Amino acid sequence: MVTTVGNESSIDKLVTNLIYLERDAIAAYEETINRLDDKALSSQVESFRQDHLQHLDVLNEMAGELGIDAPTEGDMKQMLTTGKIAMADMMGDKSVLKAMKTNEDDTVTAYERASNHQDAVPKSKAFFEKALADEQRHRSWMDTTAQRM
Repeated sequence: MVTTVGNESSIDKLVTNLIYLERDAIAAYEETINRLDDKALSSQVESFRQDHLQHLDVLNEMAGELGIDAPTEGDMKQMLTTGKIAMADMMGDKSVLKAMKTNEDDTVTAYERASNHQDAVPKSKAFFEKALADEQRHRSWMDTTAQRM
């Protein structure tokens, strides 16, 4: 799946779409945790889920500061992010991690774009860069771990 998040014309729309993206990611992480057979892998994935929960908290704060209503659920993409995890589960933990890596590709792209958004003030830009570093770390771990399996 290729994301368009980060291409929004306004910071309001960007924050709203990042909230949807984070909610979708959290759902995919929960699905992954429930489907992994290796509990050590599940534990690491849970720590990544916590990063996404923290990102969501910051984005909800940003929405409040901007005076916009923060989405309280994921969007239709959530079916895609969780569905590919369910399908990958038939092939085992390696396939689940590979599917999650593709989800992380989208979050990395979104935060790369957000970091360069013309309406990002220093505080939001700093958050977007931190979130980007988290997403790059998640993606790298998913990729490296799956390759070693």
